[in-house]
Amino acid sequence: MNLTRDKNKQHKLLTLVLGGSKSGKSQYAQNLSETYPAPRLFIATARALDEEMKQKIERHKKQRGPGWCTIEEPLEIANAVEHNSNKYSVILIDCITLWISNMILKREVNQDEFEIQVNNLCKALEKALCPVIVVSNEVGMGIVPDTPLSRKFREYSGLANQQIAKTVDRVTLCVAGLPLHLK
Repeated sequence: MNLTRDKNKQHKLLTLVLGGSKSGKSQYAQNLSETYPAPRLFIATARALDEEMKQKIERHKKQRGPGWCTIEEPLEIANAVEHNSNKYSVILIDCITLWISNMILKREVNQDEFEIQVNNLCKALEKALCPVIVVSNEVGMGIVPDTPLSRKFREYSGLANQQIAKTVDRVTLCVAGLPLHLK
């Protein structure tokens, strides 16, 4: 599915799917991805740090079923897109907010480093040779967090979502399992 971003440039469709916890965003993104033929790539940013998360990851792998390949990449998602967009019909990245958590907790990135990482991701999305669907949580609609780390996470999430939304062609917000198309 080639769409025109501007008059001189053909590209593959780039999509951002936003939503809160259990909003239906991941299922919506998976269903959208499955409109493309196999093979499809799932870039998972989650890390299996406890038994509950291990079980959740396994359950999600089974739900995706055949036709999907999975790369577990908690930090270098721009590189994963760059090195794989010529091998798959579509790439699904789930999710940006876990990627941000990984950067904050594992790398202890400051805002300048964070912005470089988001910029690198956006460049990789623009250069991708196949459609890319990105999932992220919308975390800025609640109360102001009470700790500096939580406020940093919320701020970084908002900044990343804004930058990715500027880069992609389509933005969908999922609420109560229903998609609301924003862009």
